[in-house]
This record gives sequence, structure tokens and C-alpha cells, in this order.
Amino acid sequence: MRVVIQRVTQASVTIGGKIRSAIENGLLVLLGIEEADGQEDVAWLSAKIVNLRIFNDDAGVMNRSVLETGGNILLVSQFTLHASTKKGNRPSYIKAGKPDTAIPLYQQMIAQLEKDLGKPVHTGEFGADMQVGLLNDGPVTIIIDTKNRE
Repeated sequence: MRVVIQRVTQASVTIGGKIRSAIENGLLVLLGIEEADGQEDVAWLSAKIVNLRIFNDDAGVMNRSVLETGGNILLVSQFTLHASTKKGNRPSYIKAGKPDTAIPLYQQMIAQLEKDLGKPVHTGEFGADMQVGLLNDGPVTIIIDTKNRE
């Protein structure tokens, strides 16, 4: 699994001209699932996301997590995070999870994040044509890949 995490003051997902989900003060998480991913990736990544200390404490130091701040999470599936640009100019998405693999893992990630965060997670819609709007706070943007746990 690969995620792009953005600390936001607001974020939303619009589908077909209608707002599907919107949050204030929290994390916009773009999630890419590949065929090799499994439940271990879900558990590890969810814990990492909710405990990542990227929110300011009272001294203005990034020392608090979304869990500690009571912030929200907007989770959006994005298969293009597994694009391969090694050959030519047209990206290949061969590593991106097919729907029969990716949808159950996406649903497991939603459930795990809700459990770890202790409240509902807002989402996009798997496979939909979505417009994502955000106001990045900081800006703070972090990329995490469960296959490269640095």
C-alpha cells in the first residue's frame, strides 16, 4: 500500500457535481493498493497514519497526531499512486490492485482507521471519477509505502 498524507484545514470529494464527503482540520489520505497487499499492510499503515505526529503542539512544534487533536480523516482510493513511468511517457498501472483485491482491502482500511481513530472516517467512492479539493496546512505532505518502511 502506498499513501500520500496531507495535513489539511479542509478537504472534500465531489462526485458528479455533488459533495460526497468533506472534513475540516485533519488528514486527506490518498490510498493506492497493489496486488501484493494484505491485512498486515492495513493494520500497520492505519496505526502509522493515526499516530503520525504532524500536528502542532502548544509550542508550535509538530508533536501531535490526528488522534490526539481529534482531527478527521478523508480517505480516497487512488490507483495511480502505483504508476510505473519506467518506460515511455504513458504510465503503466500493472501493479495497481484489481477491484476484486483492492475493494476488500479498501473497506478493511476504512474499518481499521475507524477503529484506530475512534470515530467515522470520511471517504470517496472506489473507482469513481472524483474531484478532490483541499487546503493543505503547512504545507505538510508525507508519502508512506508499506513495502519500504523507512
